[in-house]
Amino acid sequence: GALIWAALFLASLGYICYHGAGTLSPSFLSSFPEKMMEEGGILPCIIGTAILSVGAMAVALPLGIACAVWLNEYAKEGPLKKLITLAVANLAGVPSIVFGLFGLAFFVTVCDLGVSAIAGILTLAVLTLPIAINTVRETLSQIPNSWRASSLALGASKTQTVLRTVLPAALPGILTGAILGLARAAGETSAIMFTAAVVSTTNLPNSPFAAVMSLPYHIYVLATTGMNPDKAVPIQCATALVLLMTVFALNLMAFYIRQKSSKRPA
Repeated sequence: GALIWAALFLASLGYICYHGAGTLSPSFLSSFPEKMMEEGGILPCIIGTAILSVGAMAVALPLGIACAVWLNEYAKEGPLKKLITLAVANLAGVPSIVFGLFGLAFFVTVCDLGVSAIAGILTLAVLTLPIAINTVRETLSQIPNSWRASSLALGASKTQTVLRTVLPAALPGILTGAILGLARAAGETSAIMFTAAVVSTTNLPNSPFAAVMSLPYHIYVLATTGMNPDKAVPIQCATALVLLMTVFALNLMAFYIRQKSSKRPA
């Protein structure tokens, strides 16, 4: 089974590289789409993806750290802790289209944010929050209890122990969670197609309330619309290649940080 999936992945990657590598160039990365997106580049898609993913983690990471610290350091065993843990686990398995519909109903409609970068950021923040909570909590659970006991024995309070001993030791895991969340947010289409993304724009976003283009949604649009789909294949594959390289680089960075921190002496 694993060999079949690996073969399919390599075949897909080969197809994307074959059709898209020739289109990649500095001008492709630094110009706007032209002629119904059948020519030109993907600069607004890159900028939009960066705004959405970084903004989402700027919102989700502090909330994730706070929730993970409470669950691991302060919460007592009981029904409330079990309920929150179960809710986080369930949220991690919810399809992204559900988050997209939630964002459309709540952020776009109820909060009256419209289709905008801020609505997409908040939707992606909700989507990536379980990743941040689970990653940080796993890191906190791996910190030896003897460190906490030593800090408390020296007269530090519980809060001082968490802020000055536990969280600094958990920093590699927190960075890992942030990077994994960035990679997840950068590759999302369903969560932003109703909340933040537009088919095309001639301007870079100048306000949180402006709609944006994004790499995954641009791929979707090129694959499903256009008068000449065959002509759009090289641009579609080149865009997919940029997205794949971005996500791969982020995951590789997270893996490196995790491996580096696991070799740290206890």
